[in-house]
Amino acid sequence: MLVFASNEADPVHASARALIEQLAAGPELVYLFWPALMGYLRIVTHPAILPRPLAQSDATANSTALLSLGHVRAPGETDPFWEIYRSTAGDHVRGNIVPDAHLAALMRQHGVTTIYTRDRDYRRFRGIQVEDPFS
Repeated sequence: MLVFASNEADPVHASARALIEQLAAGPELVYLFWPALMGYLRIVTHPAILPRPLAQSDATANSTALLSLGHVRAPGETDPFWEIYRSTAGDHVRGNIVPDAHLAALMRQHGVTTIYTRDRDYRRFRGIQVEDPFS
């Protein structure tokens, strides 16, 4: 959602921006996991991915603004993360699904059950509810 909200060329930009603004307004807790934030920074600043990439300073400012909100959490891995990752990923996760399993395991470790994404791959992870705000 962060990428769509930053990419003015995307057809769902306005809807994504509205969702991010709604979540930023609070008061509900919002979890912004580090892999998702790093992916955002990688994608929105990459000239081969976006037609009008953001300057690194703008992407960082967007991230800082969200992280500074009192109701936004950015937790990372804690013990026993490896065991949670293994139970999340099982033996079927490989290749491009590994980062998705990483994020799903972080969600499970911190009791987060809902992800706003267009990526249907998250449906494969037990206990994760996928919300596509554009469908």
